[in-house]
Amino acid sequence: MRILHVDTGSELRGGQYQTLLLWNGLAQANYDQTLLAGAGIRARHGEFEPATWRSIRRNARSCDLIHAHDSRAHSLALLHGTGRPVVVARRVSFPIGSGLGSRWKYRRAAHFIAISEHVAGLLQRAGVPGRKISVVPDAVPDAFLRSDEAGPAEPCPNHASDGFRVVAPLIRDPLKCRDLALAACERADMPLHFSADLAADLPDADALLYLSRSEGLGSAILLAMGLGVPTVASNVGGIPEIVKHESTGLLVENDAESVAAALRRLRGNGGLRARLAATAAAQVRADFTQERLTDRTVQAYRRALGEASRRRRNNS
Repeated sequence: MRILHVDTGSELRGGQYQTLLLWNGLAQANYDQTLLAGAGIRARHGEFEPATWRSIRRNARSCDLIHAHDSRAHSLALLHGTGRPVVVARRVSFPIGSGLGSRWKYRRAAHFIAISEHVAGLLQRAGVPGRKISVVPDAVPDAFLRSDEAGPAEPCPNHASDGFRVVAPLIRDPLKCRDLALAACERADMPLHFSADLAADLPDADALLYLSRSEGLGSAILLAMGLGVPTVASNVGGIPEIVKHESTGLLVENDAESVAAALRRLRGNGGLRARLAATAAAQVRADFTQERLTDRTVQAYRRALGEASRRRRNNS
């Protein structure tokens, strides 16, 4: 199986990290693949060819399928992929448009990889048949998986005087509730650090605060869970599929007092923090590894190729 990946993301965000994680997993499994990348990935990994309509058309001739990792890649792959089956990653929980262009795009794709059951449901409500959807959640790199033997994390020596450090992702997106996070931490009387590099900052954190009004799943949450950092997260979208309330984290409504109460509860209960951290880390080790991501994606590819073969038989 020869795979052409297309990721046109202009920034290196969660989706691009997942593209690279999948690329590495498939490479370890000896799959033949090519990645055409946007500015986000190429700023860190300049060895990849730019994703343009010309590069897609040229590389599509020698592939079995195209994996489009974002909406623009979806369009380019259908327009310039020389008829190869297109597998589309759907990471966001926005409703799918009902215009002619959207209907054309979603009808022509051979298969969809939904980041969560929530997103899969949105696809089905937009008219995509269930047989054309596979749910493949994000994964956590092996280097960020806390082992079974690891005990509770020690407080960071740079913590504030109360010994409790809350980290939230630095994302310039109005749906990510930056103002709510600030207001909640002010109510809880604890400092909040907005991180542009969660992989570096989470190991020294006592809690991840992840607030959103719309969310496909939340790869930052999985990273925190893998590291054994307790999470307080909005009860929206696909988040409850990974944050099980009182088991792997705390779910909250999007109001300042609900969030502040959860943070105060974590700060005042070391036993709760340790229990949430251990259960979350175990769940990630079991279900959200690079190996699982690779295996699930390959299964989706095989379903896509089967769907494409079925379509050709019906049209012959």
